[in-house]
Amino acid sequence: MNVKQRNTRAAKMKKKWVDLRTQFWPNVETEDLWNRKEHDGFTTLPRTIPYLLQIMDDLADKGKPVSSVYLSLWCRVFDESVLEIKSVEQMAFESGFSGQRAVTTWKQRMKKLEELRFISSNAGASGEYSFVLIYNPYKIIIEHNNSGNIQQAKFNSLYARAQEIGAIDLLTESN
Repeated sequence: MNVKQRNTRAAKMKKKWVDLRTQFWPNVETEDLWNRKEHDGFTTLPRTIPYLLQIMDDLADKGKPVSSVYLSLWCRVFDESVLEIKSVEQMAFESGFSGQRAVTTWKQRMKKLEELRFISSNAGASGEYSFVLIYNPYKIIIEHNNSGNIQQAKFNSLYARAQEIGAIDLLTESN
């Protein structure tokens, strides 16, 4: 699909969704809605993030999910895939951990994400996780799938959703 075709398709889809919104919610004002193009403080998420997070939790130790930590990292990263962590306490809180063991628990989950190869870290002023690199999760999940570490039904569901949305990086890597 070339740029012109992509733009034409995007315009058609936008019209479809605006028409549906107007039909089903006629009294909603545009300013009551979040528009990523008009407001600061947004991030881009893969449309497959629910599948990715479930698979990550399955790969982690039983009863020690990593998805909330990964999501908090993703919400801070920019297109360069690198982020600087200035407060581990804040990151632990954002990940849903509280109490005396919040930071310890967060660090354990970070270690697991690194062991699973979803992230890489370097030390700095805030400790061992001051700088974090986030890898393309599709590539990492494909590696785990090729090693037989992922439930086939979950990988198949991810693959089908990726196909539905045109996430070609997953589709081309897994073939």
